[in-house]
Amino acid sequence: MELGAFSISLNVKDLKTSKEFYENLGFFVFAGDMERNYLIMKNGDTLIGLFQGMFENNILTFNPGWDANANKLSSFVDVREIQNELKKNGVELARKVDGNTTGPGSIVFMDPDGNTILIDQHV
Repeated sequence: MELGAFSISLNVKDLKTSKEFYENLGFFVFAGDMERNYLIMKNGDTLIGLFQGMFENNILTFNPGWDANANKLSSFVDVREIQNELKKNGVELARKVDGNTTGPGSIVFMDPDGNTILIDQHV
């Protein structure tokens, strides 16, 4: 099952401090907005989302339809297909996407240790 581009979304206490820390590791601001309390940082093909005050825990994020540069892919597995496969495999979903829609949508579930996994399709 192809889940799409991977990033980790971190809940940070101070966005400016975290931005500076990751810049010292060679990351640069790829997307986001300090005024809206989030930044997407990039180093090579590695993406880290920094989010201040938006959620409690860190989140493993997959983006079907995007490559590591947020470019739309010509072919990808739709989030609804992923949802159906996860259901078949007995994965309990905390948030589902309407199977009768197309385009953007997202699902959320937890791994056995309580880590949140978000599959977030933007296209």
